[in-house]
Amino acid sequence: MSDQPGERTGAELPLLPSHNTARSALTCLYRCGNACSHEAPNRSLNTYFGDVVQRALSRRGILKGATVLAVGAGATGVVATPAAAAAPARPGRPPRGLDFEPVAPNTADAVTVPEGWAQQVVIRWGDPVLPRAPRFDARKQSAKAQALQFGYNCDYMALLDAPRGRGHQLLVVNHEYTNEEIMFFGYDPANPTREQVETAWAAHGLTVVLVRADSRSGRLWPVAGDSINRRITATTPFRFTGPAAGSDLLKTHADPTGRTVLGTLNNCGGGVTPWGTVLSGEENFNQYFANAAAVTDPLAQQRLARYGLPKGASQRHWERFDDRFDIAKEPNEPNRHGWIVEVDPYDPTSTPRKRTALGRFKHEAAEPRLTRDGRVALYMGDDERFDYLYKYVSTNAFKKGSSRAAREHNLTLLDEGTLYVAKFTGDSPVAEIDGSGRLPADGEFDGAGEWIPLATGNISHIQGMTAAEVYVFTRLAADKAGATKMDRPEDVEPHPQTGRLYVALTNNKDRGATGKPGIDEANPRKGNKHGHILELDEHRSDAGARTFQWRLMLVCGDPADPSTYFAGYDKTKVSPISCPDNIAFDEHGNLWIATDGSALGSNDGLFAVPVKGPERGHVKQFLTVPKAAETCGPIITEDRILVAAQHPGEADGSTTENPASHWPDGPGSIPRPSVVTVWNESRR
Repeated sequence: MSDQPGERTGAELPLLPSHNTARSALTCLYRCGNACSHEAPNRSLNTYFGDVVQRALSRRGILKGATVLAVGAGATGVVATPAAAAAPARPGRPPRGLDFEPVAPNTADAVTVPEGWAQQVVIRWGDPVLPRAPRFDARKQSAKAQALQFGYNCDYMALLDAPRGRGHQLLVVNHEYTNEEIMFFGYDPANPTREQVETAWAAHGLTVVLVRADSRSGRLWPVAGDSINRRITATTPFRFTGPAAGSDLLKTHADPTGRTVLGTLNNCGGGVTPWGTVLSGEENFNQYFANAAAVTDPLAQQRLARYGLPKGASQRHWERFDDRFDIAKEPNEPNRHGWIVEVDPYDPTSTPRKRTALGRFKHEAAEPRLTRDGRVALYMGDDERFDYLYKYVSTNAFKKGSSRAAREHNLTLLDEGTLYVAKFTGDSPVAEIDGSGRLPADGEFDGAGEWIPLATGNISHIQGMTAAEVYVFTRLAADKAGATKMDRPEDVEPHPQTGRLYVALTNNKDRGATGKPGIDEANPRKGNKHGHILELDEHRSDAGARTFQWRLMLVCGDPADPSTYFAGYDKTKVSPISCPDNIAFDEHGNLWIATDGSALGSNDGLFAVPVKGPERGHVKQFLTVPKAAETCGPIITEDRILVAAQHPGEADGSTTENPASHWPDGPGSIPRPSVVTVWNESRR
């Protein structure tokens, strides 16, 4: 695609405007260290994905040259779309797996599900997991108790077969971050106590817990104290593996070998490997560290800035209680976070691993797929404004079977391979893109792209960077490679039948802001506050391919807004959706989308949409989560649907003494992040 600006005439077809006001300032502060209030770390001149998005919107006939009719605020909106773009009403049964009436947008302090469906809280923050764990007491929290209990702010989830078989499964859950202001009574943000800090360390990480299924409903019951249960925290030892393990860039006073690190932080999206381990991405790790300004070396300063490390004190002040969080004392400690971690949920004595061959950035998602010749591909998003989409492909093939030899071989696959970053291009002449939504001559709605190699094993493909530098400072390597800037790429999911990839791009308020990438041929409106869903077809549907085609499936927001797009489906029949984050597929191939920070004035929720057939693009809202919560980690099975309701009550002004939510325990309680299971009672 040309980078030269083109003339614009007529109406604009925007990428969706400005600031996302739905997420509270409290969430921004504790979840990501106010990342969106700071300058985006990516200062490269690489192409912005919004350029490509707008070109696609201009090519495919969202409007097909028709007039868009929008009735003013307060009245019923009608969008006139031509027959070629809109699907007619289709009487009859809904697609398999989507037989429910959509839930209306709402702001209730509850999980709201469709009529005929039931729900149950499976496990809450503070519930017992390990032997001798005490019952949760909000006024008597301690690090010792929390290390034995379910952690805070549940996010990604996996539900696996349990060794004891029928009636039991293993539930693996990430714990992304802590919000001490709504966890602890009497918390002083400027002066946390050691007990509060160590309790927060214990509330991070992951939980592995055996659950028992109720055969007469969709209920799941945690089996507290089972020998397979496990808590992994911010102080659990991890082992570095792969080509950067032992690098000077990973060495500290506490670990002069650069091979062992304590803890995992800000765990977000993840995935399950073909050999049964669980992957978890370390995301906004930068916020836990302090005093980057103490580093004076220009190259080191550049590296710290590219990852958004704070120049002064951290929000939580952990550096007061452990030197590893003080960059002035341990300048390499931040390099030891921001990885994909791998956990064996079946062996509670195993040492979790941080896989350096997968690169270091703000990892969101780690979804595997096999190539045509049996190698493992892994797809990863870097959840930051203007950052990138990545892929890793192993050198060796996956070995089937459960033998010890096969397992030992498969456990090496994420250490030996090639790390790639995505570059997207368009194919329409600049003069044909006028910002009006009018189709260019080719009438297309797709573009092309390539996976650019960054490093293979100990070989760097980036001039001026060693392989270790590529893995530890992957963002800088991707900048040099000319990758395409994206609008917060989060979860990536391969379709279970077709292998087609679906990428959730949550939003980017900075598009067109002063000093940021401005309005151009493909970005005719400031901001992208509602996000979009991207479809990506690799060449010959092979996960090992170096090239791909892409298209937009959804451009999210209010269906009455002409800038939105629902795969050509009749927009008067879809549910409003904003800020897609985690995604999953059901066994029928329908896409389920969890949202984070809906900018439409309602609670976040879980949505479902067919990706093929006559109902393609028909978005339906399945549930909403409680007040100020985020919908995370959806698991969709034939028997039940699970969601993690993260940070309920995390509204501005909320404290433990004055909570904004009382979910799930009711009046007089403080909010507790929880896992919820939902099932259709009519099927029982």
